[in-house]
Amino acid sequence: MFIAALVGAFLAFTLSASAGLGGSLVLIPILVLFLGAKQGVALAALLLAANNIAKVIVYRQSIPWRAAAVVIVLTMAGAWLGAILLIAVDEIWVQLAVAATIAMTFIAERATWTQLQRLAAPVLALLAGTASGFSGTSGPLKGVALRNLRLSRQYLVGAASAVSLAGDVTKTMVFLHASLLSTEMFWLFAAAVPLMPLATLLGKRINRRMGERAYTGLFWTVMAGYTVRLLGT
Repeated sequence: MFIAALVGAFLAFTLSASAGLGGSLVLIPILVLFLGAKQGVALAALLLAANNIAKVIVYRQSIPWRAAAVVIVLTMAGAWLGAILLIAVDEIWVQLAVAATIAMTFIAERATWTQLQRLAAPVLALLAGTASGFSGTSGPLKGVALRNLRLSRQYLVGAASAVSLAGDVTKTMVFLHASLLSTEMFWLFAAAVPLMPLATLLGKRINRRMGERAYTGLFWTVMAGYTVRLLGT
């Protein structure tokens, strides 16, 4: 279990650094399988928060702080609310709403509805944080919120790193206060920390070697993965 969790963490960190998101898509199912739902989500938040520190350092010159500021603040607010409420509504409605939002953003991008996308980003950021708080996964909504800012691939990954760090730190503080993280889980966290800079540098290397079209394909592949996971639960 320990080795499998570390392998999953390394893959999650690499995907997150290359696409800007997707870490929770890989990490949460593995941790939930071994630890249970609440503890798995809590440990994933801690791991992803620490990993996002590495991502922010590596992508520090590609973080559009001004463009992403509203998304960061609203994501933190949503993450706090979602972590407190956990599952406050019927999960099926959240899953359907997320899937519909991804589809609408894909259509808007293809149709170049630029103004609509910019207006949608703050709303999606708040929803992303809330969804992340009670399900552990903000990836699809966070991804489309940032995509709606119309950033190039390196700036999108940089913005995603900053937004993810803010949201995951907020969730982790709530989960620590609720004593959801055990001593054994901190041993796994300690073992995963050395993997974070290696995976982040590998992910950045992958990102730099991709063209915009390849990155767009990777981004929407991750979005499709989130959608399949949501509708399959």
